[in-house]
Amino acid sequence: MGQWIELQAADGHRLRAWLAQPSGAPRGGLVVGQEIFGVNRHIRAVTEGWALEGYRAIAPALFDRVERGVELGYTPADFTRGRALKGGCPDASALLDLAAAVAHVAAAGRVGMVGYCWGGSLAWQAACRLDALAAAVPYYGASIPQQPADQHARCVVQAHFGEHDEHIALPGVRAWAAAHPEVEVHLYDAGHGFNCDQRASFDARAAGLARERARAFLTRHLG
Repeated sequence: MGQWIELQAADGHRLRAWLAQPSGAPRGGLVVGQEIFGVNRHIRAVTEGWALEGYRAIAPALFDRVERGVELGYTPADFTRGRALKGGCPDASALLDLAAAVAHVAAAGRVGMVGYCWGGSLAWQAACRLDALAAAVPYYGASIPQQPADQHARCVVQAHFGEHDEHIALPGVRAWAAAHPEVEVHLYDAGHGFNCDQRASFDARAAGLARERARAFLTRHLG
C-alpha cells in the first residue's frame, strides 16, 4: 500500500516520505509525525493504517536533514542514537519538512496531523504555526507541557498522554491542559509510547481507546 517518494521543503532540502494511498477516493490528507526512531517499520505500518481509514497518509523522514535512511529499533542503543539525531533537527527545520508533506497531500481535502513521541511534540508545534492544518492529534509529546502557555493552536487539537509517562510529568500535562481548555485532552492508565506495539510500554487497551477517539475526531474535522 505504501511507497517511498521524495519531497522538497521550502528551503530546497529534499527528503524522503512514506506515502500510503487509500483504496478509494480520499476523505482527506493526514501527515504522520515519526518518533525518534525514524520512519521505521512501525511508523510505516501506522501510516498505512490511517490510509485504510480512507486518508492519503504521509510520513516525512525528518532525520534526512542529518542522515538519510535512518530506521531504528527500540534497544537502549537505538534510544541513544535517536536522541542524538533528534538533537540535530531543530523544530524550525522539521516544520519545513512537515509543511512540504502537508502540501503534498492537500489535494486530498482537509489535512490533519497525527504525531507520536517527538512527532507528537511537532504536531502541537505544527498546529500552532502552520495555517494549512485543519486538525492535529499529538500523542505523548514530551515538550508540549514546556511550551509557552500563551501559545495556542490555529486548528482543533486532540491530545493523548499516559498518566505514568516517565518522560512527561503529569502535573505539567495537567497545567498545560488547564491553560488550553480548547484542546481535547485524554489521559490513560499507561506509560510513554503506549501506542507502539513494538515497545515494552505498549498498552493495547489505551492504544485502542486512543485510536477510537482519534478516528472519531479526525472524521469530524477532516471527513
